[in-house]
Amino acid sequence: MRHISRLRASIKIDVTALALFVCVLGWFVAQQTAQANTVPELRQQLHRPVPGGVGVIQVVSLDESPNAPEVYLNNQRVLVLSDQSSWWAVVGIPLTTEPGSVSLAAKTGQRSWTIPVEIKPFEYKSQHITLKDRTMVSPPPKTLERIQSELAEQTAAYGTYSEKQPSNLIFDPPVPGRLSSPFGLQRFFNGEPRNPHSGLDFAAPKGTPVKSPADGRVLLIGDYYFNGLTIFIDHGQGVISMFCHLSEINLLPGDVVKRGDIVGAVGNTGRSTGPHLHWNVSLNNARVDPALFLRRR
Repeated sequence: MRHISRLRASIKIDVTALALFVCVLGWFVAQQTAQANTVPELRQQLHRPVPGGVGVIQVVSLDESPNAPEVYLNNQRVLVLSDQSSWWAVVGIPLTTEPGSVSLAAKTGQRSWTIPVEIKPFEYKSQHITLKDRTMVSPPPKTLERIQSELAEQTAAYGTYSEKQPSNLIFDPPVPGRLSSPFGLQRFFNGEPRNPHSGLDFAAPKGTPVKSPADGRVLLIGDYYFNGLTIFIDHGQGVISMFCHLSEINLLPGDVVKRGDIVGAVGNTGRSTGPHLHWNVSLNNARVDPALFLRRR
């Protein structure tokens, strides 16, 4: 009887181990399938080759290049990822790009080549904003030095490229709330034309937590004349998020964040007409429409 009990126990353990193995195998297969579907899903969501848009472009097959190629647009390194058969570039197209053909420069080993990308025309709407503080429209000369210094600091942050691949490229909104200003608007402050709107504005109460859309590292924190309290997060391979007009920031440069971590709180600092979050996304130093990355429910 004692032998039979031991046998039953052994069989029970073996069955449990087998069930665990099947579960792990199923998870592994599901992960492989998910990875295989990543690029087609991203291309379906992100691919909009217009000024301020994103191109998801096939670069080279894995058979031709087992190692990741380097890809550049305007001398800026571009995000590259793979599916089961090819390498793909996820490239940000600057708002200033004229419709027509542009070329990506690619290289792997001793080989280099160009890839044409056709940029389609797209017209953005305009927006007129009235500001009571006229110094936010036409800053005094002594303030211009500060603005130029801050611009140089932020431009350097946007040009950052780190080798780590982003944890995800389909984002949840960083805050709940109404979208108050879309990307690309040609803006007029007190009737005077200014640069197009380079991000999304979310109307939300002061103090609303702001969450990181992907894993990353805090690249830069500042209190800027136009942007107010601002944080830059490097998500990897030239994918940078910027959050502006914050009331507080909970992190320091170099801090590591996970997707969904709180990085700050909505505020009304800098050039702002009320509490809101300005969020922009940069790819290869090109500000692109963050709405392309938002999860479609």
